Amino acid sequence: MIVTVVNIIVKPENIDQFVEATIENHQHSIKEKGNLRFDVLQHRDNPAAFTLYEAYESDETAAAHRKTAHYLKWRDAVESWMAKPREGFAHNVVAPVEKSAWKL
Repeated sequence: MIVTVVNIIVKPENIDQFVEATIENHQHSIKEKGNLRFDVLQHRDNPAAFTLYEAYESDETAAAHRKTAHYLKWRDAVESWMAKPREGFAHNVVAPVEKSAWKL
């Protein structure tokens, strides 16, 4: 399993647009084969700061996500709304290792 944590800072004037586009991406992403989680988080102290928590069964299914039409649409739409380039950090999962523990 692979988890990617993506940190994003959005220009204040684009927060609502970003949320709308990101929710649409989320709704499609959670239906992908191999997706275990796709959480969209907004920081409490800074509403322009977001974290995406993406869990996939494998490097291959994570890579497949980045080729989907909904991801490409999201990526292109939100790029100009970001105050700085997004940062993604890939992680290996230590626990839980049981796939059944991921989907609720």
